[in-house]
Amino acid sequence: MASNPTWGEKTAGSEVAKTFSDQIKGRNVVITGVAPNGIGQTTASAIAAQGPAHLILASRTKEKLEQAASELRSAYPVVDIQIVILDLASQAAVRKAAAEIAQLIPKLDVLINNAGAVIMTRRLTAENIELQFGANHIGHFLFTKQLMPLLEAASRDGPAGATRIVNLSSQGHRCSPVRFHDINIEGKEVPEEEKQPSYMPPAFTRVNNDGYMPIAAYGQSKTANILFTVSLQQRLKSRGIASFAVHPGAIDTNLGREHDPEMAEAISKTATYWKTLDEGAATTLVAALDPALNDSNEPFLSDCQVAEPSPWAKDAESAEKLWKLSEDLIGEKFDL
Repeated sequence: MASNPTWGEKTAGSEVAKTFSDQIKGRNVVITGVAPNGIGQTTASAIAAQGPAHLILASRTKEKLEQAASELRSAYPVVDIQIVILDLASQAAVRKAAAEIAQLIPKLDVLINNAGAVIMTRRLTAENIELQFGANHIGHFLFTKQLMPLLEAASRDGPAGATRIVNLSSQGHRCSPVRFHDINIEGKEVPEEEKQPSYMPPAFTRVNNDGYMPIAAYGQSKTANILFTVSLQQRLKSRGIASFAVHPGAIDTNLGREHDPEMAEAISKTATYWKTLDEGAATTLVAALDPALNDSNEPFLSDCQVAEPSPWAKDAESAEKLWKLSEDLIGEKFDL
């Protein structure tokens, strides 16, 4: 259970960060997917306001990253804010970014894997992996692996569970299990347990002319974020590192720029309340900072509280299967 049972969908991230300021001051934080007017920058701003030692922003587009960093430096001039170019759709770029971060800080207290892609047409990563799965999960899987020595260094200096890995999932994980028999969404036959639920609206089960299913692809990537968290919890608890996946809420951002009117309408019907960016950062910050979660084995948070994900997103066997698949796709073991 989180510290404050009254926090919910309208809680501001800035309030959460202020409440847990002692979990931020003097510590090192890395956030992926930071751009102006996005949840990543809002999360970074809430953290910067509480005096971290080093705040590293990692994202793909240099111009947007520089703008976000410039705004944060102007607001918080005493905080060391650095930028690192990170393209999660290229494993070579992920390794390069992680190596640069290792040159900037000796340890990492909080890693927030915030970046995410939503696309409506088939695209592939540099390694020919379907882009949403490849960037949203595999890119962060490799990034986390490369930063693990820094996370372990931090965990040795603090209380068990205070070093955190936060993976941004969403309620979109309910749109599809991981399609282990058709990871690239190529129209291969999949067993019943890997198919989308029958209650999905037509827009969510759309099949493009080339066989690509955009929402199934997005859903499996968000399920993968939670299953990755399940595995991290199992593997890292003895090392004093905690991990949580979060649904930030329904937020009007640039993430849905490729949605056509039918898709936008279907998505709009899934939310009863649309959050501000500050409210959208709150659950991430609870997952990253709340000491009450130090010993928690619950993998998923929503509206600042522990929540129940779909059964396929917390299945230990699926989590292990995904871990091994992810190792195969990065071409190396992630031994913990």
